[in-house]
Amino acid sequence: MLTHPSPVATATDQLPQVTHPRNPGMPLDLDWVAGVQANTPAIERRAATLPGRRSVKKDWQAAWLLKSITLIDLTTLSGDDTEGRVQRLCAKARQPVRADLLEALGMPGITTGAVCVYHDMVPAAVRALEGTSIPVAAVSTGFPAGLSPFRLRIAEIGESLRAGAREIDIVISRRHVLTQNWQALYDEMAEMRSACGEAHVKAILATGDLGTLRNVARASLVCMMAGADFIKTSTGKESVNATLPVSLTMIRAIRAYQDRTGIKVGYKPAGGISKARDALVYMSLMKDELGHPWLQPDLFRFGASSLLGDIERQLEHHLTGRYSAANRHPMG
Repeated sequence: MLTHPSPVATATDQLPQVTHPRNPGMPLDLDWVAGVQANTPAIERRAATLPGRRSVKKDWQAAWLLKSITLIDLTTLSGDDTEGRVQRLCAKARQPVRADLLEALGMPGITTGAVCVYHDMVPAAVRALEGTSIPVAAVSTGFPAGLSPFRLRIAEIGESLRAGAREIDIVISRRHVLTQNWQALYDEMAEMRSACGEAHVKAILATGDLGTLRNVARASLVCMMAGADFIKTSTGKESVNATLPVSLTMIRAIRAYQDRTGIKVGYKPAGGISKARDALVYMSLMKDELGHPWLQPDLFRFGASSLLGDIERQLEHHLTGRYSAANRHPMG
């Protein structure tokens, strides 16, 4: 069973200061990359056991759900996004759960980990979050396909930074992985990392497009070698997004990189995580594989939107014993 030193009061160490160094990267080690394998049947068997292996109930479940709120990159990435929608999303990030529920749980004032939007919506999000510590994350570099001219992708990073984004979610060129051109992937990632400056960079692998878990493992390692602060599963636009086998593969690449370099790299599953029970499974996986530091927002995020509504619904059930309709917990 998952445990925590105090059920609710210490469950949400809100946005702690980063105490580990950023990933500076390292020279590309092609021998290491070539040696990376992925035992797909074994990974899938292990992943299949995860939902049934962990159980948290009552106050412990409430504590972990409150913690999960602080790990969410609350996201809107739709073609019909407007400033009004982003403002409502930011209001939800500032007050993610009804005030009366948080008061009853003894946890007023918690927020989501970040708000994630398209570049054009960054100024609206920055204004809406003024006075908080909630960072704005911008998807960039020709999101979601990453097929615009490279100079424009680099320029887009600069524009997002000038607009106030503090985190940049970049997309890699999938063709470099599919053709095993690791030098090209490394050079691309390193230049994007440099363009991000002090902003933390999350490398989106679009794992649903990469074909095999071995490709996922090798791409994860190359992006970390090139300086990615986080590796992220998906844009949310692929036919297959975050899955437990992919997550296990990427998490073990993070562990191997830390073992070799001593550097901690973050992880962000995105796309398809919409239920509170799913969040608990991913959190238990992080704790099992990487340890408690990866249950903090500086090393773990969910890319999600509807997840927050289900978490709020579960917290209300914890307090009242009744399930309310999902439409009572809107995003804004």
